[in-house]
Amino acid sequence: MSRTPREVVEQVRRMVAGEGVVFADLFAADGVLRYPFAPPGMPRELNGRDAIRAFHEAAATTSRGMLEMAGVDAVVRETDDPEVVVAEIEHHGHSHGIDGPYRFRALGVIRVRDGEIVSYDDYMDPIAMARLLGRTRDLAAALTVA
Repeated sequence: MSRTPREVVEQVRRMVAGEGVVFADLFAADGVLRYPFAPPGMPRELNGRDAIRAFHEAAATTSRGMLEMAGVDAVVRETDDPEVVVAEIEHHGHSHGIDGPYRFRALGVIRVRDGEIVSYDDYMDPIAMARLLGRTRDLAAALTVA
């Protein structure tokens, strides 16, 4: 049975919450993941499930331990295209990078076809994320070089 875009967003929410969902598994084999606001050193676009898997496996080991999530919420906004939804995904908890509570929200424009993500534009704030992970100096240095 094919998942609806709303059901796919719930799977993304579960992935963010660390509930055993593998992000890359939600994508079509030729799916595309874009980060329009990617900071230096991060790809703006990943093409194909395998590239998405490789990138997220590497990234998970560096950032997951910095945040203790207490909860993850998702709000789904329908569009006039039945394949496309806009998802607001917000997580909150404790950040070891700032040694205190945090709240972080990202927007995703997600196209789902035959139950799989064919395109996902992830609009997250790289400055806010660098702050939460205690990496603002790294980001500033990368911006200076870029």
